[in-house]
Amino acid sequence: QVQLVESGGGSVQAGGSLRLSCSASGHTYTIYSTVCMGWFRQAPGKEREGVATFSRDGGEAYYADSVKGRFTISEDNAKNTLYLQMNNLKPEDTAMYYCARDIRPRGLCGVGGAPRFKYSGQGTQVTVSS
Repeated sequence: QVQLVESGGGSVQAGGSLRLSCSASGHTYTIYSTVCMGWFRQAPGKEREGVATFSRDGGEAYYADSVKGRFTISEDNAKNTLYLQMNNLKPEDTAMYYCARDIRPRGLCGVGGAPRFKYSGQGTQVTVSS
């Protein structure tokens, strides 16, 4: 099993930045096997939306159109930590953000699948005011 804990959320004004972190713990081999990782979000009254994913199996990153050019996903493999750098935040980015991991190969690691990854955390709230 893998446990994921997000941090770094908060309240910012539009145009501001936040960096979310997601620390993974649990069975070492399982963590190593979860080469597909990412972030999804859910705003009140809306469906879950994939934001960004990263496939270590190829080193490729994928982004939702709504965040391209503003968000960057990255990983510190040595620390089992996933990051989401969010710049130029907009009020429509307000949501609960969740990190997630899966053993999917890179061909199945698209951003749209992030809400259905096998392992996910409890989320961290991001609120952007205008």
